[in-house]
Amino acid sequence: MVDITHKIITQRTATAQAIVKLGSPETMQAILDKTVPKGDVLEVSRTAGLFAVKNTSNAIPDCHPMPIEFTGIQFECLEDEVRIEVTVKAIYRTGVEVEAMHGASIVALTMYDMLKPIDKKVEISTIKLLHKKGGKSDYGNKQVQNLSVAVMVCSDSVSSGKKEDKAGKVISDKIKNLGLEVSNYIIIPDEVLDIQNTINTLCAQKTDLIIITGGTGLSNRDVTPEAVIPLLDCRIPGIEEAIRSYGQDRTPYAMLSRSVVGFKGNTLIMALPGSTAGAGESMDAVFPSVLHLFKLLNGFNHGK
Repeated sequence: MVDITHKIITQRTATAQAIVKLGSPETMQAILDKTVPKGDVLEVSRTAGLFAVKNTSNAIPDCHPMPIEFTGIQFECLEDEVRIEVTVKAIYRTGVEVEAMHGASIVALTMYDMLKPIDKKVEISTIKLLHKKGGKSDYGNKQVQNLSVAVMVCSDSVSSGKKEDKAGKVISDKIKNLGLEVSNYIIIPDEVLDIQNTINTLCAQKTDLIIITGGTGLSNRDVTPEAVIPLLDCRIPGIEEAIRSYGQDRTPYAMLSRSVVGFKGNTLIMALPGSTAGAGESMDAVFPSVLHLFKLLNGFNHGK
C-alpha cells in the first residue's frame, strides 16, 4: 500500500452514485410493494452496502483500513431506474471515495441479484464519484504561489564545513513541491546575534516566509528560540502545538523540541528542529494548510 504516514488527519467525506435500470414499471412496483421473492430489495441492499463500505480494504488491495465514522445510503426510485447515493465520512489520513464507490457498487449488485429472477433486463448503468471533501485538495496553496521564501540553517558544524546540510535541503524540496521557490538559502552558526541579524535583513527585504532549521533543542548551543522570540510581534501557539503533536505520534523525543512560530510584521517565521527527520515531519505537519495565513494578512493586524 502507499505510505500515508506523513499525511495529517482531517475529516474526509465522499459521495458516490450508482444507477440500476429496470426492464419494466412492474419491477419498480414490486420493489415499492416489497413483493420481490428474495425480500425487501432496498433494505437488503442497504445492509449489503454498509458491510461493503466497512470492508473495502479487504476487497481492494491498495486501500487502507479506515475508521469509518458514518455511512449514509439513499435511494431515489424513478419510473424505470433506482438511483443510489452512498455518503461516507471518516477522520483519517486518506480519502474515502473508494469506500463510497465500493458501497454504491455492492448496493447496485445486490439489487441486481435480487431482481434478476423477475426482470431479465435489469442492469447496472453508472457508478461514479459525485464529490469528495477533505485532505490536501481543500487546504491547498493556490492563492499564495508568489511568496518569497527563505530557508535558514542554524548549525555550527554545517557553517564551519564539518557537516553536510540535509535538513535545509529537505525543507527546500518540500517548499518546491508546494509550487513555491526558495529565494534565499542561508547557513549561519548557532549565535543569537547572527540569527537575529539575518532575520532582520530578510524581513527588511519583505520576505514572506522564513523557515529556520536547527537550534531548537536543549543543548547549550541551541539558542534559536532565544534569538527568535524577542523579534516576534505575534506567536502562533496552534502551529507550534501541531508540529509537536505530529512529531509525538512518531517519536517520543518530539516533546523535547522547542519549535517556535510567529509573525514579525508580515513575515511568518518558523523555527523547526535541526534533524533531517524532525524538519521534514514538521513541514508535513502544517503544510500546505499553514499557507492559508497569507490569505488572511490583508485583514489581520499581527500585534501592531
